[in-house]
Amino acid sequence: MHESENEILVDELAAVAAVTGGSGRLAGLMAKIMRNNIHEIDLVVPMPYEGAVERVVEVQERTGRRLEPRTAEPGADERTFRFVTSGGTGGMNPVVVTVLVARGGEGDSSINLRAAAKEGLIRQRAAERTATHLAALLVE
Repeated sequence: MHESENEILVDELAAVAAVTGGSGRLAGLMAKIMRNNIHEIDLVVPMPYEGAVERVVEVQERTGRRLEPRTAEPGADERTFRFVTSGGTGGMNPVVVTVLVARGGEGDSSINLRAAAKEGLIRQRAAERTATHLAALLVE
């Protein structure tokens, strides 16, 4: 797991606990020792690079909260997006999603979708389910 993903998930789980009346500090400590659930999906979409970037932005705005600014150098061949969305039972398990959009061949683009979440005693597979759901939204 990327170190920043782990830090983000620990902070997000602590915030969820604090909002729901639990101890945010204790939840943050427990999150550090929880197992990770990571799932990656590679897609090739039949749309030009600019259209694929717009599609990722649209899906991100509908499903999550952006973590990093959407800035890219003009003429760049790839662009990365990162956001947090809800997963698991009742949407109480935060999932960090990283999407890399790259120029493909003539008229298509490649998308790498990575979802990371923490797993408690009951496996919810939040990252797998979130990645699968977002991939379906990206290609619809």
